[in-house]
Amino acid sequence: MIVALIGGLVMFVLLALDLILKLLAACFLKNQADVTIIPNFIKLGYTENTGIAFGMFGNTPAAMTVITILTVVMIGAIAALFFTVFKKNTAGRICLAVIEAGAIGNLVDRLCLGYVRDFVDVSSIGFGVCNFADFYITFGAVALLIVILFVGKEAIIPLGKYRKQAKEEENKEASTGEGQNGT
Repeated sequence: MIVALIGGLVMFVLLALDLILKLLAACFLKNQADVTIIPNFIKLGYTENTGIAFGMFGNTPAAMTVITILTVVMIGAIAALFFTVFKKNTAGRICLAVIEAGAIGNLVDRLCLGYVRDFVDVSSIGFGVCNFADFYITFGAVALLIVILFVGKEAIIPLGKYRKQAKEEENKEASTGEGQNGT
């Protein structure tokens, strides 16, 4: 219960931060020259992205309708995973909350404005212009992959103390005969 509340809090705080930063970008960066933060790396400059990554499908309303519907379905699926598959995996739940915040942040823009407000220009390293919601989705997905692969006794390749815990449970199950032939 506590982990669910923490996950919800993480999601709402990150969502609020994303929406506030997008609002500030629209107010202060729109119609302004780009502001260099780190030379040859990060600039701030406001754009309105009617498509998805790199503006793809921006001129295709039917495709954007399908993508928006799929986004809503994905948000529901992430919530379902949060309360089922990852119910006992705190790290996984936090990763899902981060992804959810990003997905909802961009969905709110798309539904309310018809475009997503992007303002962090990292095109010098090949990523284009994005926003904090995009960072949340990317970071959350990479972190979730790491959790699934390495963190916790349920991990595919548990590391450190989790490996030991998994082996102890495996040995316990083998010695009691659990999991063999349906017993």
